[in-house]
Amino acid sequence: RRNLNPTPLPNRRTVIQFLYRGLPSASRAWWLVIDPPGEVDLCSADPGFEVDLYVSTDLRTMTAIWMGLTTVAKEGDKIALTGNRDIAGKMQAWLGLSPFAAEPKRVAA
Repeated sequence: RRNLNPTPLPNRRTVIQFLYRGLPSASRAWWLVIDPPGEVDLCSADPGFEVDLYVSTDLRTMTAIWMGLTTVAKEGDKIALTGNRDIAGKMQAWLGLSPFAAEPKRVAA
């Protein structure tokens, strides 16, 4: 949530729910609540707001995207985006990357 870029998102409360297939039900759903001018909350319990975008994927794929090892576009067959098309289309821009994504990748010997 610290690296999320709110600029591409609508200038209103935006709620994005992540559903991680394959995880136990207690840890499967997470919500990002973004309020202008860029306050971001990560919730493990439903915050009770209308969801603008549902992102359904597996944790491995989402981690690879967040680490900068791949992109939303390249993993499109592993991610289902349901809801606001504009927010979905800008996911790579608003998602941000892990601070570790800038580190050089090691090549296996």
